[in-house]
Amino acid sequence: MGPPKNAVRTISQEAFDELVKENVEDIGMDPAEALNDAIETLTLQGVDLSGIVTCVPGEGGVKENPVIQCLHRLKQLEACSNFDTNLDSVEELFEKLTELCGVEGSGNAAIAARNGALELVCSLCSKIQIEHGGALVSALKAMTALLYDLQGTETFRTSGGPSIVVGILNHGGQNLDILNSGFAVVAAAATGNEVLKESFMELKIDELILQALNGQSKSSIQSLYDAIRVLLTPDDNRVVASQVYGYARKFAKIGIAEALVGSLQAELHSPSLVSASIALKAVTVNDEICKSIAENGGIDAVLRCIDDSSEQGNKTVARVCCSLLSKLAGSDTNKSAIVEKGGLDRLIKLAARFSDDPSVLQEIMSIISVLSLRSPEKAARAMEAGAGDLAIQSMQKFPAAQQMQRSACLMIRNLVVRNPENRTLLLNNGVEKHIRKAKQNHEICKAAATDALRDLGLDDYNS
Repeated sequence: MGPPKNAVRTISQEAFDELVKENVEDIGMDPAEALNDAIETLTLQGVDLSGIVTCVPGEGGVKENPVIQCLHRLKQLEACSNFDTNLDSVEELFEKLTELCGVEGSGNAAIAARNGALELVCSLCSKIQIEHGGALVSALKAMTALLYDLQGTETFRTSGGPSIVVGILNHGGQNLDILNSGFAVVAAAATGNEVLKESFMELKIDELILQALNGQSKSSIQSLYDAIRVLLTPDDNRVVASQVYGYARKFAKIGIAEALVGSLQAELHSPSLVSASIALKAVTVNDEICKSIAENGGIDAVLRCIDDSSEQGNKTVARVCCSLLSKLAGSDTNKSAIVEKGGLDRLIKLAARFSDDPSVLQEIMSIISVLSLRSPEKAARAMEAGAGDLAIQSMQKFPAAQQMQRSACLMIRNLVVRNPENRTLLLNNGVEKHIRKAKQNHEICKAAATDALRDLGLDDYNS
């Protein structure tokens, strides 16, 4: 893979300062006008000014910028012969750098990156011993703050970042703060970067993930779930074919899927439940893994989470867990298990609880659609549970919810295509007008609505 193409022009700090200086000395502008003119001129020319310190001449130069000062002091401490005795100061500077980079709209993260912050932080991390956990955690947090774009992740890679971070995770596995901050770096670095995903896999990050999941404090490692999700997401548009499918299979093979099922059970009332569910969904890439998850109590765990989301009124958990259940229902074996465990009745109950949220209803109808696919028996069970009424009431109540309308059409089709008795019930209840309205009003519904009308037995389904 070649380096990413850069379509914008750049300028050095020195060249920018010189342009402002020329505006003042050669053209006679006042300092503020000179600065604004330089910014406007370069912007119009398509020059990327991110990372450039823009200040009015005479009011403190680049050296007075707090980010630059912070980096300068860190470089001084790195060069000290008694580096280890200055770790308290190093830790404070890392925390200050993280705080500065987190100021929204400040451009501080870009300024830090342009001035070698990532290279410096990686270098310092490699020098801090694992027993100095506070300094390491602060360093890792600063590293995460700097990993906000592809250029940053590439700098991280060429600076030996993956090996440094995996080494810290290997030796600091008993320190919960190190695990949290370390896996946060993994998630940030691997986002949108296929090469870094591969680097982490070569460094056996999957084994570290499994160790952390099986550890005593697994319920508190929020960033661990984020790292799993990112490593298994094909989000690098520079590559034609991502390897994440193979990574997911490897994750499942060594036991990460089963460990995540345990996490669902442990995280039932935790803020990390959503992230754990999304992570498990990312691992669930084929029929074999779906079955394995079910055999290890995965369906029971997800249904329990769905029931709890209804009791707690938690729409986010409801949506995410329904999406996960839909993925698990892709296995025919699991479809039967979900229905036998009262899944359809539980889903209809959930729909009644969240009848005011089309995004939840959409996920529920998607599951029922999957459960009913090529299964007349399950389609009949779904109608008995109330799926037909759910479709009609939802389509009537939320005519503008495009994705929900499409999910309803897809579900209706699967409910009736092999069940003539269901066609009669739905048509007698007025479903046709709602499907036609969805077809007319929403482009994304046209194909699904046409198929639904056809499978309802209507001759003019194309009109």
